[in-house]
Amino acid sequence: MVGASRVRAAAAVVLLAVVIWRLGAGPVVEGLRALDLPAVAAALALGAATTLCGAARWVLVARRLGMPLRLGPAVAHCYRALFLNSVLPAGILGDVGRAVEHGRAVGDVGRGARAVMLEKAAGQVALVVVGTAVLVAEPAVLSALSVPVQVWGPALGVFGVAVVVALRVRRVRSGLGTLLADARRGLLARGAWPGVALLSLAALAGYLGLFLVAARTVGATAPTAQLLPLLVLALFVMGLPVNVGGFGPREAVAAVAFGAVGLGAAQGLSAAVAYGVLTLVSTLPGGLVLLAGLLRRTVRRPAVAPTPAPA
Repeated sequence: MVGASRVRAAAAVVLLAVVIWRLGAGPVVEGLRALDLPAVAAALALGAATTLCGAARWVLVARRLGMPLRLGPAVAHCYRALFLNSVLPAGILGDVGRAVEHGRAVGDVGRGARAVMLEKAAGQVALVVVGTAVLVAEPAVLSALSVPVQVWGPALGVFGVAVVVALRVRRVRSGLGTLLADARRGLLARGAWPGVALLSLAALAGYLGLFLVAARTVGATAPTAQLLPLLVLALFVMGLPVNVGGFGPREAVAAVAFGAVGLGAAQGLSAAVAYGVLTLVSTLPGGLVLLAGLLRRTVRRPAVAPTPAPA
């Protein structure tokens, strides 16, 4: 597992290095230099809104699965998870931590993990649905996707074969059945899916809003309707397990997409770099939550009684 994480991180670094080699370091410097106080304030505000949406979605799914979860602690856990996801290479360790902690608190770690998995999957489904509709409206961006499709197509085929083989394993098949049963209760039930869908769309709007702030900050003057497909495409590739804190494929695809519609690959790279930094800024409250938790544990730790001297 550690070896695979290192390989993915190395691949992201190589990809980012190739992009910088082709376009130069100027766009990266410009993306960092353009950040100002209004952009930072917008990142914190939009980060708070999207974190609240994600926490409320987690609460809804967890309660549908029979696990108590209050909104206040859920917001704190989500903030901490987002911060850890941003600063750790794997990008999911924060979510794993909140899933395990909540599962232990309610006495069912497996169900806690499935609740987090389902609520995260709901966000990805919203991105796929909205992104597909938006990208179809931009033929130039779709044409730019031809090379990535040729590259990732064989890999997706191998992944599909692996899934079919895994389904033949009894343990995997049983686990999948449990996950699908929880999905029917936690996501697809009549009292669950409207709220989950609304919260997922609201969170997606916040992510796109932050990317739009980053694009405007680096000087992109194109209409929002023209920028939206490019930003959605960049969010798409952030889900690939080949990144370091989100950096890597996002910058490469943003550069290709911006260049495909005539906005300039350099501006796409600058916007992606600025978005990456603003995303990290938006998770900084999670660092404070993590620090506060460590301090509480230190204070509550009982003092060790000295060993009495022998008579």
